[in-house]
Amino acid sequence: MIMSEVLLAVFAGFIVGVLFSAIKLPIPAPPVLSGVMGIVGVYLGGHCYHWLVERFFQ
Repeated sequence: MIMSEVLLAVFAGFIVGVLFSAIKLPIPAPPVLSGVMGIVGVYLGGHCYHWLVERFFQ
């Protein structure tokens, strides 16, 4: 289930990248690895917060 969501997200991102490049717009994504890792950090931080709340405060 999760793998199919990841593959669909990658496919959708690929299509958006192709379309934005075709119409000469800047690609709507962080241009470097540090930007991508920042997004990953925000995502993991949100999950960690929910895990901590469920584990220690309920």
